[in-house]
Amino acid sequence: MSRKANRDHAKRQQRPIMEDEVISSQIAALLTPALEKQKKYCRQLGLRDRILTLPLMVAAILTMLWRDVAGVRELTRILAREGFLWCDSQKVSQQALSKRFLTFPAELFEKVFKEILPLLKEKWHSRNRRPLPESVQFTLTKFEKIWIADGSTLEALFKKLKVYSDVPQGKLAGKIGVVIDLVTRLPVEIWFKENPKTNDTKFEEDLLGLVTPSTLLLLDRGFYHFSFWLQLIAQNIHFISRIKKGAAIKVLEVFTEGYSLRDRKISLGSGTKTTPYITLRLVEVKSGKVWHSYLTSVLEPENLPPYVVADLYRKRWRIEEAFNTVKRLLGLSYLWVGSINGVKLQIWGTWLFYGILIDLGDAVADELSLPCDCISLEMIYRGLYHFGVANQKGEATDPVKYFASPENKDVGIVKQIRKNNTKLIVAPFPEKQKNSPEFFFSSKSLIYV
Repeated sequence: MSRKANRDHAKRQQRPIMEDEVISSQIAALLTPALEKQKKYCRQLGLRDRILTLPLMVAAILTMLWRDVAGVRELTRILAREGFLWCDSQKVSQQALSKRFLTFPAELFEKVFKEILPLLKEKWHSRNRRPLPESVQFTLTKFEKIWIADGSTLEALFKKLKVYSDVPQGKLAGKIGVVIDLVTRLPVEIWFKENPKTNDTKFEEDLLGLVTPSTLLLLDRGFYHFSFWLQLIAQNIHFISRIKKGAAIKVLEVFTEGYSLRDRKISLGSGTKTTPYITLRLVEVKSGKVWHSYLTSVLEPENLPPYVVADLYRKRWRIEEAFNTVKRLLGLSYLWVGSINGVKLQIWGTWLFYGILIDLGDAVADELSLPCDCISLEMIYRGLYHFGVANQKGEATDPVKYFASPENKDVGIVKQIRKNNTKLIVAPFPEKQKNSPEFFFSSKSLIYV
């Protein structure tokens, strides 16, 4: 009987794509100010000027991600023959570059990443032609921010450097906690824990220190912790989560009771230190023969109608899509080095490139006046090759215009559209007579899949 293969650990056989000067110049324009700001901090750390500087290391990691470079050996060849991004060609030994990955302070990459986020957010706010989902539009009239928080375990380490040949094969590399802004889809914060078995609740203190009042959090059941919920509510921070199967509830008030919708105020907990009493709303929506249950600390249906609760929580999946993009598409599941510092370098570098990719996808959505959810980040990433070829032929100079052009529809940037005669109902107390299984929606809309 053959052993089940792990697709994440399959050896990748990619060859690096050619560098495109337009993409290269846009990345350089975005990152150069942030890199300049970190030079002073480099000197504070006692890092003397050398060949393998912060700008070169950032360029190296982004090149590995953008051009799909297989490893340090191939990266060394590219640097020696052509250079990459803002770095001219220069000869550096593979051993020197490998050691630099192991020792270069990862906190510098983190600082560059956090310098870029406000700029990307500013660019998002400068665009206004792509529509926001109706549930998001409504929620932003009640809350300042809508954030998603979740944790993800990194995959097993690979022995790609001889210096770490003694690292046990299959040892997990740690766990990351991530907060994503549902509106912009940009990362807000990333935390790293070396212990891969870390429970999501270990990120609660970090989350409490990050989130500001008038924020709505979308949480999975990894944060199912009554004391944590009470701390959030005390800080005027609200949330939507899922109720655990078999939870004992006490109904305090009924808002809506229908064929396919139940909206009630309930009490949870046993009054102990670990499970104190907490008052929440339980929204239950029937889809086919299945009931989906949601918990929220927003007790007034006027502030968060029941179907808005359900639709928002369905969008919690955006953080799973983000994990899928950074781990499968951008290769964070295939770790380059076995040191914790090297892992952190790859984490920050990958999420930095993810932010750049999100920005490009949002610009394309704005150009097409389509919701961001209908733009495929994967096909944007893969389409950079086709844009590079078109640019070399003199047929394209702007990646946004290229991806939005009807002539390039076959690149697959816009996801397939599935027609569905439905529209979200945002009424706080939906009419009871509308009790068909389609009660969740009415009128006409489009769903992008």
